[in-house]
Amino acid sequence: MRILLLVSAFNGLSQRVWCALREAGHEVGVLLATSDRDVVDGVTAVNPDLVLCPYLKERIPDQVWQRWRTVVLHPGPVGDRGPSSLDWAISESAPSWGVTAIQAVEELDGGPIWATRTFPMPAAAPRKSALYAGPVSDAAMECVFEVVAKAGDPSFVPASAEDTPAQAPGARPRPPMRQADRVFEWSEPSETILRRIRASDGSPGVRAMIGGLDAYVYDAHPGMTRGARPGRILKRRQGAVLVATGDGSLWIGHLRPAEDGGIKLPATTALGARLHGVPHSQAGPADDPETPYAYRQVRYRRTGAVGWLNFDFYNGAMAPGHSRRLLAGLRHAVAQDTRALVLRGGTEAFSNGIHLNVIEGSSDPSGAAWAAIRAINEVCREIITCTRQVVVAAYAGSAGAGGVMLGLGADIIAARDGIVLNPYYDMGLFGSELHTFSLPRRVGADAAQRLIDDRLPVSTAEAARIGLVDEVGPRHPEAYAGWLAALAEKHGDVRASRKRRAAKARRLAAERIPLDVYETRELAEMSRDIYTDRSGFAAARHAFVRKLQPEATPRHLLFAANAGAVTGGPAVNSGPVTAGRQRNNSGPAVERRPALRPSVPVSA
Repeated sequence: MRILLLVSAFNGLSQRVWCALREAGHEVGVLLATSDRDVVDGVTAVNPDLVLCPYLKERIPDQVWQRWRTVVLHPGPVGDRGPSSLDWAISESAPSWGVTAIQAVEELDGGPIWATRTFPMPAAAPRKSALYAGPVSDAAMECVFEVVAKAGDPSFVPASAEDTPAQAPGARPRPPMRQADRVFEWSEPSETILRRIRASDGSPGVRAMIGGLDAYVYDAHPGMTRGARPGRILKRRQGAVLVATGDGSLWIGHLRPAEDGGIKLPATTALGARLHGVPHSQAGPADDPETPYAYRQVRYRRTGAVGWLNFDFYNGAMAPGHSRRLLAGLRHAVAQDTRALVLRGGTEAFSNGIHLNVIEGSSDPSGAAWAAIRAINEVCREIITCTRQVVVAAYAGSAGAGGVMLGLGADIIAARDGIVLNPYYDMGLFGSELHTFSLPRRVGADAAQRLIDDRLPVSTAEAARIGLVDEVGPRHPEAYAGWLAALAEKHGDVRASRKRRAAKARRLAAERIPLDVYETRELAEMSRDIYTDRSGFAAARHAFVRKLQPEATPRHLLFAANAGAVTGGPAVNSGPVTAGRQRNNSGPAVERRPALRPSVPVSA
């Protein structure tokens, strides 16, 4: 079937749908809803069998839905209508929620029903982005395949919304959620404030006064301190600040100043000099790593012969401080007498590479970018050169650009089913993270170059087929955790661990070209991108941070790109690979320079 994805942005869900439909044998293209005229012209040119809208904020032009079957995935159960579905569900503690595939008609969200799924909502307030990437995405995928199956049946007629019973309490038409609906006072209970912030996380945030700064608040976590004056900033730690509430305290990780042009940044960066006199919070006996109220972005624990290093950075973005904390955790873990080490990222995102917002918000963006890439490279080097333990990189969440490359030096890569990997650079940067060393050794030099050049997402199934990942575990987070524990125990076996570690040590010792050479060449290319802006890094970064819409759909997302599937498999000691741009799903396309084949000789 010829299926066109009409989307506001090629986001995580859209990418997952794109990958799954292509793997099912369908011809799939993407069209960004940049304007009504572009949408009408684009759909007319493609003439698809089905227009599917997994993520669409704009109204569909009449000329499209009246001529082509057009189905919208709405993140709400039958009976729910409006653009703030998840915001209301989280704010009102809905016990269950859902996703509904609705045929587009004149009335927004009022068309016939093609498919619907419901799921239980978490008891604790989920972050909107986590809910969207988890249960919503899973329910949406089930709806997608039901819609496609029904679209292939000429006799199928969708049921009217009035004839389809509501399956979740509280589902009803509702207006957009405004700041007046989100606002809170610091004197309110922590749970109330936490739910308001998490219902607005990602976008638009909740506007509040914090430390004398008028800002939008994001990334809230429960704190342990009680009894302080509500609204007072008590401590700071790892970029976050601890704010007193009516009955306790909350850690606030990110803020966006309400002034024009404000950028979402780590809270301590946004507050700056306003934090004068606020003490740093250090981990102590009461700050146990297993306690959910202990604010830690990196946690280490061990179970027998297995060490577990868990890290979870907001949106997967890594500023130099994040990389330094992860590096310190890695070095601590490597020094232990374990036989296996699991490096596990967050469920929402494993990593998305360097923190572009921090770079954009810096007084010296070039210096900030250079510091970020040097810091993340140190983490990659530690993983690649570790021979004391078998290293398992556990991609529990999706990853992009340098975030994909981050774990490629591990002995085993274990991905959770349903995540999406974007192993390319799409930001006017050559890219580093020692990927010219690690990527070809996993997939072969030719496939590595295609992954960089094609700039297309890769599903876990495709990643396993080409050798980008070794093992794919269950989709459900708890099932994945149990599966991962069994995998780690297997690789922590005395004989198996010794054999694998010795083989890795021999491979590293046999390398004719030092790892420093690969990094030096990457950094030489990166220096030209960062300091002379040869490929438009500054403009692309600005567009990404400001969420500027591209003027047109990038050519590589059109139907013609379907012929460019990656082929090949894992290969050891392949030659270097070049890169072009760092991932950017919302910014404008940046003209890519020709691939630079390195003069460094191929490894033996």
